[in-house]
Amino acid sequence: MPWPVRSFRATPVGSSRADAGAVKASIETILAEDELAPPKQRHTAMQVFRRLRAEHGYSGGYDQVRRYISRHRQRHRVTFIPLSHDPGQRLEMDFGHIHADFTDGRRLVPVMIPTWSFSNHAFAISLPTERIEAVLAGMVAAFEFFGCVAMEGWWDNPRTVATGILRGRQRQINVRYAALASHYGFEPLFCMPRAATEKPAVEHRVYDLQRRWCTPVPRVRDHDELNAHLRRCCLADMERTCAGQTHTVGERFAMDKAAALPLPVHAFDPCVREPRKVDKFQTVAFDSNRYSVPRRWAFHTVTLKAYVDRIEIVHGHQVAASHRRCYGHGRQVLDPMHYLVTLGRRPGALLHSGVYRNWQLPAVFTDLRAGLEERHGPHAGSRQYIRVLQLLAEHPQGRLKEAIEYCSSRGLLDAEVIRGQADRLAQRQEAAGADAPADPLIRQIEVPRADLSRFNQLLSIGDPVHA
Repeated sequence: MPWPVRSFRATPVGSSRADAGAVKASIETILAEDELAPPKQRHTAMQVFRRLRAEHGYSGGYDQVRRYISRHRQRHRVTFIPLSHDPGQRLEMDFGHIHADFTDGRRLVPVMIPTWSFSNHAFAISLPTERIEAVLAGMVAAFEFFGCVAMEGWWDNPRTVATGILRGRQRQINVRYAALASHYGFEPLFCMPRAATEKPAVEHRVYDLQRRWCTPVPRVRDHDELNAHLRRCCLADMERTCAGQTHTVGERFAMDKAAALPLPVHAFDPCVREPRKVDKFQTVAFDSNRYSVPRRWAFHTVTLKAYVDRIEIVHGHQVAASHRRCYGHGRQVLDPMHYLVTLGRRPGALLHSGVYRNWQLPAVFTDLRAGLEERHGPHAGSRQYIRVLQLLAEHPQGRLKEAIEYCSSRGLLDAEVIRGQADRLAQRQEAAGADAPADPLIRQIEVPRADLSRFNQLLSIGDPVHA
């Protein structure tokens, strides 16, 4: 559309047509520079008008500037081509965020929501973080839920997954995500930066998550209960028919599944693996926290496996320790069982270490310690009590508790006596376990005792003397 000269009042200098052209050029330059500016720091029509007056001596009205900018932006608005994808081809991934009311209060929760591009079938799982181990755990859970794997897995460009953005669609991919893609056989693909329109299915599902599935705000005990609610929502949504479709989400997903890749025999291990050196305090560091291991692994190099919910410390093919994952900062996650050997050499730690001061044991243990110290004295009684605690390395807590109760009721307050009683209980339980069949149906089967006289009759038939 040609620029009307009368739209701007000319400045005193020069012809009106030349002045109008200069004003247009200035506006075009400002709007072109805006394309490279952050979205929240781009010019409004009023700000362009102020700059024209201050920098170019523009004496026209604001409405003329506003109308020209409006026409310019309409001409330059982005348009799109409708997308369609084959069944089984494409799974889109993203995180949405919702609030949920837990027993300890309201929290903002990240929810991963993989969605099939063809059928619009979705899976939603709440996770404590958006780190790579959460991404791995969410995708493994999604593949198990769907029962199949898409040929392509599409993300935006989260730094946890795409650690580097190269030319075009080339990405430097997190090594664990690359291992996941190789294990399941899908091609890891990524949208162009700031191009959310390339995965519209999951963008709409994030809206569903926030406005339909989690409105009103869910009241749950923990992530497990929230995930059970989200799973029910995903299953119920399979009965819905999307706009412009003639089949339900579930019917279209059946076509997705028929064309998709099958699940591998074994699921991917969704963790981050890192080598760590155990220090003199029998701990290894990860993510600003420290986790304990038994004394036998002190000063060894181990492999730390960080899952979304737990930490496993492995030496060779043996799990040396397992802890619940801590998302705090500067915490120590210590298992008192790991320090029982060291406690025998440093009995003072029983009083001066938080590992044992904060150990929650049944009340019978506290009573035993008081009785031992009363009978044997504070120093010897503490050593006797430590020897009883060390029995936890050989016997489960319930069995040792029963042995303590038995000996205490008879006034037999001695570590060796308690050991002997725990050993006897172990022998009885093992004998009872050996006598009792694992399958209760076996107890209903009775095998008759063999009658050896019948075998004698068979022998006599073949004897020539009796023929």
